[in-house]
Amino acid sequence: MPSSTAVLFPGQGSQTPEMRQLVAERRPELLALALELVGDDPFARVDDGTRFAQPAIYCASVVSWDQLTAAGITPGALAGHSLGEVAALVAAGALSAEDGLRLVVTRGRLMQESGERSGDGSMLALLGNGAADQAARVAEPHGLTVANDNAPNQVVLSGDASDFDAAIATAKELGLRALKLPVTGAFHSPAMAAAVPELTAALAALDFRPPAIPVWSSISVAPFDDPRARLADALTLPVRWRETILALQASGVERFVEAGPGKVLTGLVRRIAPDATAVTAAQELEGAGV
Repeated sequence: MPSSTAVLFPGQGSQTPEMRQLVAERRPELLALALELVGDDPFARVDDGTRFAQPAIYCASVVSWDQLTAAGITPGALAGHSLGEVAALVAAGALSAEDGLRLVVTRGRLMQESGERSGDGSMLALLGNGAADQAARVAEPHGLTVANDNAPNQVVLSGDASDFDAAIATAKELGLRALKLPVTGAFHSPAMAAAVPELTAALAALDFRPPAIPVWSSISVAPFDDPRARLADALTLPVRWRETILALQASGVERFVEAGPGKVLTGLVRRIAPDATAVTAAQELEGAGV
């Protein structure tokens, strides 16, 4: 795979039914560690909250990366959407798969606990042409935060769910659709601040190494300089995914491969950079004859 290819790792919402079986077959030790650390089967409870979804999707992403590397596929750059940043750092050799899982389990638990403490925090998706350009006009009057700038026509806001009806009305006036998401926290916003100290302590205890492949942060829209700081920042700062894809493209990336379950990022890339090639890991492996 030439340096003009980037491999991307997904965040929450990308789970698929076959995830657990793939992890059990290819990385049984990672599955066993996930069961131990979570204290339950995160795959069986993937829809029950971020505490379970994050470790399940992370494990499946690591397995997908293993499949790509076994096929001789080596990209020139890596990036991850929110949770996917941890898998991207693991893929680059900056962190072991086991430490990555420990971090994700802690991260998922802290985010779920912060959401439960804040009470009415949730997320609202804005959909339609110009969503990225209009997001601030919907968010700011209602005390909401732009949490995920995913694509030109898809942005996610975070904040108090009691403000969503008014924000939905504003979105409608601007010609946008707004959809309440089934999450129990205002993720990637100041509402997650209470989780930062414990996550910072967990990050300090991990052994990070220089990445063998550049990993782009979707928080800073640049290659990771300080993984501990950037991963802590990611709890309260927005995911600038649209900007990250455009920056990767400007750096010379022409092909994007989504490593992990689902095809969420593949669809986003096709909307952000329609002149680039975007495929899932399964499509990439099929093209490689695997």
